[in-house]
Amino acid sequence: MIRVLVVEDSRVSREWIIHVLQSDPEIEVIGFAENGREAVEFVARDKPDLITMDICMPEMDGFEATRRIMEMNPVPIIMLTEQPEMRELETSFSAIDVGALLVVKKPPGLGHPEQAQAAKELIRMVKLMAEIRVVRRRMRAFEEKNSCQREAESWATEKWQAIRVLGIGASTGGPPVIQKILAEMPSDFPLPILIVQHMARGFTEGFVEWLGKTAALPVQLAANGGDIRAGQVYVAPDGLQMKVDGNNHLICREEMSMHGLSPSVSYLFQSLALHYGAAAMGILLTGMGKDGAAELALMKKAGALTIAQDRESSIVFGMPGEAVRLNGASYVLPPERIVLLLKKIAEDVQRKGEAACRR
Repeated sequence: MIRVLVVEDSRVSREWIIHVLQSDPEIEVIGFAENGREAVEFVARDKPDLITMDICMPEMDGFEATRRIMEMNPVPIIMLTEQPEMRELETSFSAIDVGALLVVKKPPGLGHPEQAQAAKELIRMVKLMAEIRVVRRRMRAFEEKNSCQREAESWATEKWQAIRVLGIGASTGGPPVIQKILAEMPSDFPLPILIVQHMARGFTEGFVEWLGKTAALPVQLAANGGDIRAGQVYVAPDGLQMKVDGNNHLICREEMSMHGLSPSVSYLFQSLALHYGAAAMGILLTGMGKDGAAELALMKKAGALTIAQDRESSIVFGMPGEAVRLNGASYVLPPERIVLLLKKIAEDVQRKGEAACRR
């Protein structure tokens, strides 16, 4: 039995969420809280298996409640929102940054055409997320910088100067890792960056806005038919598969899902292996399932540089773990070492460009 705490200030919404959850015999709602302060106090008394957390509440909002719970009594937390408006999206992504697992829409009420599917999806997410063992996680501090830098120097290879594109895939736990990686990239980063992040429909545009607030690089929602350009970040849109062709063009369109997902990391990585081969780089970050794992191995076989996030820093080691099992990762690294490797590659690519200009 999965013991759930529902945190919601609206009585109508709260009762509906409780009704939806308790319609499944494997879920028990053990209590509710009307604001973040009550939630923090409840968890201190009786730790649930999972929390559904509203975002905007009186006294203490969902971000602050999540931050305090994850510091004192870590519990899997799913953020719920009515509509992905920018203020709520920023708060929800900030909550993910301090430990919440994901953000989804609240299930609509009876009579809504999406009611049954949304209720089914919320129950599915509760069951999946309750299995995750959460701890207070932060990216390791960069006081290890000197030792990391020495390691980065040992990575230097002329082969990396040929890299022309970077693909990144992530699922559960991915947003804060992607945000921290992009925040460390210089404004003259010499590669286009293509990102597939599994996310509930309606939240991707807010994710793009959130990333753009801390990244020195321009972050945009990918558009069909556009060119990919160095120093630009492209995020796959809701419900569309994203790939590249042999002419540096982005293709975003409705296609068959892969692993039940659209966008899919596998779909992007396949195209990188096919059209770029050794001139590509792929990074597979934390996430549940296997999306992108076999295709990261395909990229490696084609000569690409491939990286999987390590187990210790991953919220869920499913996707990167499967890539490691398939021997698909050239390196298995925590986020701060991924950053150092990217900076080293950027230096090598820029050095090649400068040398070409002098000839």
